[in-house]
Amino acid sequence: MKISEIELYHVEIPLKHTFWPTRIPGYPQTHNRFTLIKLTTDDGIEGYSAGISMGTERQGLGDLLGGYLLGTDPMDIDRVQSLLKQAGFLGWRNFWIEPACRDIMGKSQGKPVYELLGGKARPIEVYCSTGEMHEARKRVEELLAMKERGFKTAKLRVKNKELKDDIKLIENIRKGIGGSMVLGVDANQGWLVSIVDRIPAWDLSRAREFARTCKDNNIEWLEEPLDNRDYDGNAALKKASPIKITGAELNYGWDEIKIMFEKDCFHVYQPDATFAGGIAQVKQIIDACHAHRREFSPHTWTNGLGFYINWNMVLADKANKLPLEYPLEEPSWIPEFREGIIEPITPDSNAMLHPFKRPGLGFEINKKLLKKYGRRFFKISERTLAFKVIREKGLKTALELKKRKESKTGN
Repeated sequence: MKISEIELYHVEIPLKHTFWPTRIPGYPQTHNRFTLIKLTTDDGIEGYSAGISMGTERQGLGDLLGGYLLGTDPMDIDRVQSLLKQAGFLGWRNFWIEPACRDIMGKSQGKPVYELLGGKARPIEVYCSTGEMHEARKRVEELLAMKERGFKTAKLRVKNKELKDDIKLIENIRKGIGGSMVLGVDANQGWLVSIVDRIPAWDLSRAREFARTCKDNNIEWLEEPLDNRDYDGNAALKKASPIKITGAELNYGWDEIKIMFEKDCFHVYQPDATFAGGIAQVKQIIDACHAHRREFSPHTWTNGLGFYINWNMVLADKANKLPLEYPLEEPSWIPEFREGIIEPITPDSNAMLHPFKRPGLGFEINKKLLKKYGRRFFKISERTLAFKVIREKGLKTALELKKRKESKTGN
């Protein structure tokens, strides 16, 4: 089997209400945007994946990928990982593409990806992961409403300029809801973005003080309180903290996260398989969590396809008992617009997600919705790539390159 065709789409799903994510303070998000990739094999099997985007910044990605992926065996994940890493040297993070090969693998064998990874179908509890910072009274009302809908756990956001205001916010929220819900807090400091509002980066002293305040207010975990490449700072905080410190959602896969294990940076590792090395490297991180007696709970704040990819990773980890992040900020970031081109993902009245059993990654692209919200900007096959090389390099050189490539193996 080999990849015979690549298609890329810009997908843009308008939100009915503006979303104000704390990860980009001051930035109004009016659309859910991502790049969709469709890989087709010579057997006619289709594999999909998606990478979050700000707009059309991957416009030139197709020309880069053609020479790397066409003709590659999608079942040879080590080779796919190597090629995507090589392509990444030129500018883009490309590991979000690897799950499309897993989608093909699962469909070819008639099994969900999590089964191929050694997992099994089981219901999973989800927690309500908010995306905005609201004033305390409003957030208390929202959380109590979520509790009535079955959510037992929720995650708050803080992003004030002054530490005292972050502390006051969580104190008032905890006081307002009492002990009725498990709470965590995301500081969004791991990859601080300041293209609009300039919020100061936390230092170790501020993170320590906030962690102590979290303990005083019965907060279970503190997420990304320091820069995600401040290995020594995160390790020092983890050692001193009275609550769980979590992170590693967007780090560049095993190359970086192995350092975190060596320095013991976190209690809980949260790699997102659409960012942190794809499925192969996140599975490696799960195994390291077992070996080091640490926990795994992936970041899922991307889109519906990304949620499915990380849902597979939790199902693959049979020992996992933590609730799965469920992005939800009503009325803006809701399943209809979060998923966009696939069926909305909704938990039951006890905040449980029941397992999918469809082969591959588990979702099914709604072609009608893809046509409505998506625009294909690139398509290439082995044949069109061959013509392109002939046109640019000449027939003789093109034939020599083809012969040379076919005679080579390895990474």
